[in-house]
Amino acid sequence: MGRPTAETEGGRVEGVHCRDKSVTVFRGIPYAAPPVGDLRWRPPQPPLRWKGTLSADRFGPMCPQDPTEAAATGVDVPMSEDCLNLNIWTGAGYREERRPVLVWIYGGGFREGTGANPRYDGEHLARDGLLVVTFNYRLGAFGFLATPELSQESEHRSSGNYGLLDCVAALRWVRDNIAHFGGDPDRVTIAGQSAGAGMVNFLAMSPPARGLFHRAVAQSHARHARDPELRYLSTSYRRLADAETAGDRYARTHGAGTAQGLRSLHWRKLIDGNHPVDRSVDTGSLTSPPLFRPVLDGWALPAGYDETYAEGRQNDVDYLTGNNLDESGAVPESMVAALRGGRRAVRPGSPTVNVSLEQHVTAARRKFGALAEEFLRLYPAATDDEAARASSRAARDNSRISTCLWGTDWTRHATGNLHTYFWTHRAPARDGGPRRAGHGSEIDYIFRNPPGGTGTWTEEDHRIARTVSAYWTNFVSTGDPNGPGLPPWPAFSGAATVMEIGAHFRTVPVSDPARTDFWIRFFRTQQAW
Repeated sequence: MGRPTAETEGGRVEGVHCRDKSVTVFRGIPYAAPPVGDLRWRPPQPPLRWKGTLSADRFGPMCPQDPTEAAATGVDVPMSEDCLNLNIWTGAGYREERRPVLVWIYGGGFREGTGANPRYDGEHLARDGLLVVTFNYRLGAFGFLATPELSQESEHRSSGNYGLLDCVAALRWVRDNIAHFGGDPDRVTIAGQSAGAGMVNFLAMSPPARGLFHRAVAQSHARHARDPELRYLSTSYRRLADAETAGDRYARTHGAGTAQGLRSLHWRKLIDGNHPVDRSVDTGSLTSPPLFRPVLDGWALPAGYDETYAEGRQNDVDYLTGNNLDESGAVPESMVAALRGGRRAVRPGSPTVNVSLEQHVTAARRKFGALAEEFLRLYPAATDDEAARASSRAARDNSRISTCLWGTDWTRHATGNLHTYFWTHRAPARDGGPRRAGHGSEIDYIFRNPPGGTGTWTEEDHRIARTVSAYWTNFVSTGDPNGPGLPPWPAFSGAATVMEIGAHFRTVPVSDPARTDFWIRFFRTQQAW
């Protein structure tokens, strides 16, 4: 059996068969010109044409990032500024098949990640009828640096959204080329987790992305515009003036006062292993967002969540979004002792975890001010263990209620389907520690790629994976996760309920009435983003 080929705007590519010979993978296809030299900190340009046939048998380089964190993922690909490449898994038997397309956007706090991560391997989903695309976008300073000079260079007087514009360029490439791989350019779903979910949310508000996708999946998080956690999670953004000021400071710190000077530096000198944070944002907690993240530039992102949704300016697509049981500061009880006894390094954009009575009370007074005593009555604790449980319950209520209110705002003007979820299955830990439904744990069940192989799963894990993967496949195909043999998943209706998936598959309340009322009243006191 010969290697399969396909035509693209850059030239012919040759893929390789996967373990399942009915699925072909094409790796490392350039979707934009290398963003090097004068193209550093400019919008992505069309890919350069190549002669002959490009062998797409290996992943392309990952974008520059902290090499220590990149090594921790176990992904064995080089690092280079020439990193704007994508990968395609397809089981289409002929090019006219028109399979629904899932474009996956990796997370990593806008500072790390790669489409080559084995967690995102699309073979299983391709075997189930989807066409799966992963890709790289610029990270850290390369993807999100803004300065007044860079804004002046731009025809749109904007800077700081190069990583977001890479996503737009990848989607344009999919629109123009995916039919050659058996994909349907009129059924494209963008999906991502954490910062990938943030990108999904931003693309849903971005005019340059309009019409390039038809469905969206945001896995941790979609949050209400008045939720202060919106300010530091991967849904966070910066205003242009603030981003330019911070960018000027960053340039001086790196010994370059001009864009030309910055572009003359080797890319390795622009990787910051210390992960710069933005301490100018009041998050109501000790947590700060990463410095480099998307920017309200008036073009790629014209306005924030509140204004966009209030005026109905978002891209009207089908949406599926939710949160996980053990994230956003919530942890299982089996982890509390270790967290209480160990050193705690808070990463940019990561919530703090309160596991003592003192932490629980201090955090409440800092975040809720005049409402702190009411909060402590609703989430009471007299001991450290009670405080850990109360803090986790509050974090879970916060995320569920916030997403429910986000849904109300989103659907005010949007007509597409909306489904929300709360993931509750505690997966095996990669290091052998306690099982948890942690940040990103649902990814392995959707793609069916657990670390260490499927042999590490119990039959329950396999059953849950089959159900969850079917939901996602149905949504990508039709805009509705429901299908034959699956527990019914009702569409969002504004009621204070959410679909639990994982440990159970059922509709559950987001919280009880008293706590729901508290969070709604608290959010009303906060600045709208």
